[in-house]
Amino acid sequence: MHEFIHLFFHTLEHTAASIPFLFGAYLLIEFIEHRHSEKFAAWLAKFGKAGSAVGALLGIVPQCGFSVVAANLYSNRIITAGTLLAVFISTSDEAIPVLISNPESAKMILPLIGSKLVLAIAAGFMVDRFGLFNITKEEIEAVEEEHSHCHTEGEHGLFKSTVLHTAKTFAFIFVVMLAFEVCIHAVGEEAFAKFMMSESFLQPVVTGLVGLIPNCASSIIIAQLYAEGALSFGSALAGLSVGAGTGLLVLFRTDVDKIECLRLVGFLFAVSVLTGIVLQFIGL
Repeated sequence: MHEFIHLFFHTLEHTAASIPFLFGAYLLIEFIEHRHSEKFAAWLAKFGKAGSAVGALLGIVPQCGFSVVAANLYSNRIITAGTLLAVFISTSDEAIPVLISNPESAKMILPLIGSKLVLAIAAGFMVDRFGLFNITKEEIEAVEEEHSHCHTEGEHGLFKSTVLHTAKTFAFIFVVMLAFEVCIHAVGEEAFAKFMMSESFLQPVVTGLVGLIPNCASSIIIAQLYAEGALSFGSALAGLSVGAGTGLLVLFRTDVDKIECLRLVGFLFAVSVLTGIVLQFIGL
């Protein structure tokens, strides 16, 4: 018990320093989500099959609402499958705030986000160019006027949303880090590294499966473990590219055929994990 108490306060001291960084990041994110997410959605709907590059760029904005908007726009055939997948791949959900909250890991952000952007554009273009998910022009245009009904929720004020989001993310980071410390202390660093498949080309598969968790938990776990050095670059890329936050959950709740949803998720998982394995293999 004494050792656990020591680990508890050590973890609390280590993670408490992230609060100001989290608050500043979420204040900016909430401002964008409250004021501009609907404009982003309406703008994206205009690009049709050329929207994968635009979707990838907008997906970089670290807010969880845009993947939800993209899923709804796709269900109404306002955007293409390539654009939807580009948004999903480029979206990092909570990863950027988590990495920003640790100044030592902030330098990891640009290479990670840049790689996800390239992968998102390439995958989205390939899907639309080769018609991997057959959506006709008529389907895309049939309900174009409905894009104005797609929006993210803004139940709370800007400041209150920022405080709540910061508190929830900090609490989750603390729990993850405490579990991380307890595991290492209990089994040893070597055994923990073996469990996480360190140096194995299969590690991206594990993080890809974690990325399928349809909420912010997956991105927080992956980002925190990456910042702590438990994950390779390829593994972090794979997990964060698969993870699209609640966008995946919303996609299955729409009127899109469930077989089509499974095919989309399967493609998302395969492309992300294979890219992660390649990067792991070349030692990047």
